[in-house]
Amino acid sequence: MTIRTILVDDEKLAIQGLQLRLEPFEDVEVIETCQNGREAIRAIKTLKPDLVFLDIQMPGFDGFSVVQGVMEIDPPLFVFVTAFQEHAIRAFEANAVNYLMKPVDEDKLADTIERVRQRLAEKKSSDEADRLRGVLSEVAPEAVEDMEGEDAEAAGRYEKLINVKDRGQIFRVEVDTIEHIEAAGDYMCIYTGDNSLILRETMKDLERRLDPRTFQRVHRSTIVNLDQVRQVKPHTNGECFLVLDSGAEVKVSRSYRDVVARFVH
Repeated sequence: MTIRTILVDDEKLAIQGLQLRLEPFEDVEVIETCQNGREAIRAIKTLKPDLVFLDIQMPGFDGFSVVQGVMEIDPPLFVFVTAFQEHAIRAFEANAVNYLMKPVDEDKLADTIERVRQRLAEKKSSDEADRLRGVLSEVAPEAVEDMEGEDAEAAGRYEKLINVKDRGQIFRVEVDTIEHIEAAGDYMCIYTGDNSLILRETMKDLERRLDPRTFQRVHRSTIVNLDQVRQVKPHTNGECFLVLDSGAEVKVSRSYRDVVARFVH
C-alpha cells in the first residue's frame, strides 16, 4: 500500500532534507508540505493522509496544537520531528508512532517507517474486522456471536493464577496483582507491589502465559503490567521511566518505547 504523507516544518530546508531522506522508501508518497500549523490542519482535514511528519516547535500553532486540531476526524499517524529532547514525553502522550531528533538519522528514519507500516497494517486489520462484524450483524447475527465467543476463548488461554515455588513454599499469585517482572538468567523476579517472588522460568515461556494486552515487555529483561502504570517520566537518550502503583520505577529502553505510545493517550 502507498503511505500518503504530509511534511510539516516551518523551515523549508528541513522539509527538503526530509523529502530527500524519504525518497528511498518507494511506498511513501509525499502529497503535501506545510510550513505552519494552520496550513497543516487544513491539509490534514482535506487530504486525509496516512502519515504526518510534524515539527514540534513552530510559530503560532505548534505541533501539539496541530494534533489537537484534527482530533474530531479519524487522525493520521504522527511522527514528531524535534530538536529538543524534552518534547519526547509529550510525543508519547500524543500517541505518536515515534519522534525523531534533528538532524534526522537515516537508520532511525528506516525504523520509524517500519513502525508506520506495522501500525497501518494493524489499523487496516482492525477496520476490516469491524466492517465484517457490521455486515454479519445484519445478515447473520449468529456468526457475530460465534466470533465474540472465539475472542473470549482466546482471552481464556492466558493464566489467571501462577503457582510460584519459592523458599520451599508454593504461592498462588493472581496475575492481575503482578506489577512487573524482571529476568535474572533462567529465573524471574515477580513483583506484586508489596512482595517479590522468584520463579524458575525463562522470560520467553512466561510471556506466552500472560495476556499481551496487559503485560508488555519494556526492556530486554523487564515485563510490566500496563494497568498498574500511573506516570511516565522522561529520561535521557530517548528512554523514559514508568512509575507504577507501588512507586517503583521501571526503565523503558529505546527499543521498546513504542509500547508507551500504545497505551498512553
